[in-house]
Amino acid sequence: MAYDVITMGRIGVDLYPLQTGVPLARVTSFGKFLGGSATNVAVAAARLGRRTAVITRTGDDPFGAYLHQALRDFGVDDRWVTPVPGLPTPVTFCEVFPPDHFPLYFYRQPKAPDLELDAHDLDLDAVRDARVFWVTGTGLCAEPSRTATLAALAHRAGTGTTVFDLDWRPMFWDAPDAARPFYREALRHATVAVGNLDEVEVATGVREPHAAARALLDAGVRLAVVKQGPEGVLAADDRGASVRVPPLPVDVLNGLGAGDAFGGSLCHGLLAGWELERTMRYANAAGAIVASRLECSSAMPTADEVAAALAAGAVR
Repeated sequence: MAYDVITMGRIGVDLYPLQTGVPLARVTSFGKFLGGSATNVAVAAARLGRRTAVITRTGDDPFGAYLHQALRDFGVDDRWVTPVPGLPTPVTFCEVFPPDHFPLYFYRQPKAPDLELDAHDLDLDAVRDARVFWVTGTGLCAEPSRTATLAALAHRAGTGTTVFDLDWRPMFWDAPDAARPFYREALRHATVAVGNLDEVEVATGVREPHAAARALLDAGVRLAVVKQGPEGVLAADDRGASVRVPPLPVDVLNGLGAGDAFGGSLCHGLLAGWELERTMRYANAAGAIVASRLECSSAMPTADEVAAALAAGAVR
């Protein structure tokens, strides 16, 4: 049976402070969670009842074993999560200063195992057959992951829905100009592009939301989704449809992970064949729910929770 969603990219352990509003230097206790953008998207879609898997790599260490168990507990297939001897499983810390300041500290040295994905090891038949295939910009930042990501995209050959999450992380690149050629190549193979204002500017060179959406469509995708934080989300497709959806009111505790919940719900709406506005409102609601919670992966909402938030018109 083909998977509903296969994601490919980053995985790691999130260590989040259990005290909010406290600098990391003074935090005394942390919670341990499954993390990594592509992985969280797979979890989010699984929580909505979708059959999902993730393609990534971990260290051959206790944190790697933890991530395998966490994936299974969330109902995400881990058959394509393989160890890299000699490299540690990445760890990410954050600081939590609600409502809008959440610095991230990535520990991915000397190299993250997920950047060791090799095109020769991919199950390209499964990638081709997945109803939705999701890749990220981080997967393009180093070899051999870059070649593997582009090879997987090319193998899709226009089948199904292929989502390119622009996922711009400046600490993984020398400069935006270094990323832009590879982003352009990925956009040629994608059918959907998703990013915030910083990310669409890296991909297209323009920041104004409507102009950026147009540039993404011109680059080859059929649906462009531009997230604008408190201004909501703009979505435009190649048939001329365009919607702008405001955010769902929420008391933000931790904004990290909201975009991944949005992504998993976007996949869910696309798979369901919903019209554009319904899909955007649903994804916005899922993101708002996660923003109201401390953790990311374990905060991903169920369909009932999203429906309740939409019915209430806010996250309570």
